Amino acid sequence: MARRDSIMYKPKDSRGALRRMLAFLGPFRWLILLVAVLCVTSNLLSLWGPNLAGSAINEAAAGKGRVNFDRVWHYASRMLMCYAASSLLTISIHAIMMNVSKRAAKQMRQAVFNKLMRLPVGYFDRNQAGDIISRVSYDIDVISTCMATDVVSILTSVVTVVGSVAMMVSISLPLSAVTLFSVPAAVLYTSHMRKITQPRFVKRSKNYGVMNGFVEEMLSGQKTIQAYAYERRVEEKFDGINSAAAEAYYDADRYGVTIGPTMGTINNITLSLIALLGSILYMGGRITLGSISSFVLYSRKFSGPINEIANIINELFSALAAAERVFALLDEKEELADRADAAELSDVRGDVKLQNVSFGYDPGKTILHDLTMHAEAGKLIAIVGPTGAGKTTIINLLMRFYDVDGGAILVDGANVRDVTRRSLRGAYAMVLQDTWVFRGTIFENIAYGKEDATMDEVVAAAKAAHIHPFIMRLPQGYQTVISEDGGNISKGQKQLLTIARAMLYDARMLILDEATSNVDTSTERAIQQAMRRLMEGKTCFVIAHRLSTIQHADLILVLDHGDVVEQGTHQSLMEKKGFYYRLYRSQFE
Repeated sequence: MARRDSIMYKPKDSRGALRRMLAFLGPFRWLILLVAVLCVTSNLLSLWGPNLAGSAINEAAAGKGRVNFDRVWHYASRMLMCYAASSLLTISIHAIMMNVSKRAAKQMRQAVFNKLMRLPVGYFDRNQAGDIISRVSYDIDVISTCMATDVVSILTSVVTVVGSVAMMVSISLPLSAVTLFSVPAAVLYTSHMRKITQPRFVKRSKNYGVMNGFVEEMLSGQKTIQAYAYERRVEEKFDGINSAAAEAYYDADRYGVTIGPTMGTINNITLSLIALLGSILYMGGRITLGSISSFVLYSRKFSGPINEIANIINELFSALAAAERVFALLDEKEELADRADAAELSDVRGDVKLQNVSFGYDPGKTILHDLTMHAEAGKLIAIVGPTGAGKTTIINLLMRFYDVDGGAILVDGANVRDVTRRSLRGAYAMVLQDTWVFRGTIFENIAYGKEDATMDEVVAAAKAAHIHPFIMRLPQGYQTVISEDGGNISKGQKQLLTIARAMLYDARMLILDEATSNVDTSTERAIQQAMRRLMEGKTCFVIAHRLSTIQHADLILVLDHGDVVEQGTHQSLMEKKGFYYRLYRSQFE
């Protein structure tokens, strides 16, 4: 159940987030400059309108019953042309900014995705996939909308406010003083509301990330949910998470929506004072009727952007909250760079040693304790043990998804810290119990690790993995497209595809994590024979739960709570009648 508490998320660096948002607009600075020029031109045309309106009213008032319609029409037509030209320029401005924001958002999304490709595996272990997706999609969309509309609104508002003030001062200094009364009130109020609303927008973004993560998790486990008739409980959990997200949205907006009306009230009070003082000045002969009309129009133009800025602040706070989440991801520590003198691992033989290795995912919680192992080149090493013994952790360390806390791992005598990660990982082929295929053709999925693979090579690998007959029964054979995550083929078929992928990949070392768990017994025997041919001359690490499949291993490591409690061949371990013997017997009794 999602927590419903009064925790308030505080923004960490709003100014920094704003600077970095604007930095993404840097490549488009000439377009931004063009927009600024167009904004100034458009607003000058718009600001000239009230002056022409005042002149038209003065002409009408001066006639005293005989109105000079030619002069009135002269001013009115010019006013119409000014407003029409201003509108056309405004449309052009928004079109340019929509294009700029789209391209800036594309660059930001690309930067985030590239960052994800450089983050260590540990980041994805700690964070929900749905929350990460929310940052890539929802948060960047919020930022893009801000760039497209709010930047233009702010530029327009600044020009309009400055121009309106200049025109009002030129008409009447006393009336201008009354109008400017609203400025400090508006500044104080918006500053106060910023402190209230922005943390709530941060909380809203976080709650949406949690909700997206939960939805992604439930959709991926839909079959399990239905199999256990767990739908009602899932609905109840989602109701809690959804309610928390909705409350966070409401909590942010219920304060935000008060900004516009409050600013409107301040401006209406100011307008009332202008009407009162203007009447007094008119009766005293110090101002004309047309000037009062122009001044009122300018005061509305002055207050309009103030109100608009109040509404923009809401969107800006939301964008800043989203930006903080995006930039927090961009600031995550990447996988440690290879040492400057790191060598390329080449001509790999596959001699692997773990010397007194200790490791824990969290500080103070050691999983592997002083682990020592020697896998000679070309040998088959089986790693067995109960759940949580540390089997998968050894694979993570061999691939250097994590670095050891103590001890060392050597490949062909070279410390893995002294070679590049790319060359180290390229020396392994891997088949995991959790299979992964992507949306693409059968051919592309098998050839994933070998870009220049030919059709003959792919077919040979598929035959060795005993999946060629199945592929040929498909409508388009090797050009058949697999749906996302292989939804249109079975788990066993997905596993055979990943085995074929590993067979095609020319690596000197293999990692097999229960690689035949999703195939039937007869297919498993055939695959075992094919994989024995594949493993000839290669160093292989096999995590096995069915101990009957690793009886031929050259060395069996028996793990329990992060320690190697026994090691040897199947025969020698059975003769000891120790931990391995009991594990083996438990699978048949």
